[in-house]
Amino acid sequence: MLNIKKGTSFNTYRTSGHSSVVERLVANEKVEGSTPFARSKKIMSDLVNKKCVPCEGNIPPFNAEEIHKYLKKVDGWEVLEDKIDGFHLIKSFKFDNFLKSQEFVNKVGEIAESEGHHPDLWFGWGYARIKIFTHAIKGLAESDFILAAKIDQISNA
Repeated sequence: MLNIKKGTSFNTYRTSGHSSVVERLVANEKVEGSTPFARSKKIMSDLVNKKCVPCEGNIPPFNAEEIHKYLKKVDGWEVLEDKIDGFHLIKSFKFDNFLKSQEFVNKVGEIAESEGHHPDLWFGWGYARIKIFTHAIKGLAESDFILAAKIDQISNA
């Protein structure tokens, strides 16, 4: 079981309606005078202006605290954990038809190539799903959030 804070476990947050431990923590945080979307747009621009850095496994993956900090900087990404890939970002997108899904995935592919950071992609009629993590460290690093912010930028355009 993943413990985020001492004495606070996954089960504590299960009733909040959010689907991941870290996302629940972010959703429950309040900042006066600002909507979550407005904060996300402002902070996201910081990540959009950065470049992904290739990782060869010489850094540790982000811990829950670091993930929490960066998750606030992207829009609508979910953090999941599994035994094979560790923590990863995942997000689903909806479109009006197959062609729009394909065009979006092609744009994501162009960003991935220019950043040298390649997500797992699934798409079909009216949907796309993206999974991002750093294979070399089996977890998340700043580059994963940079890529997520760049994908958000084209999905919100």
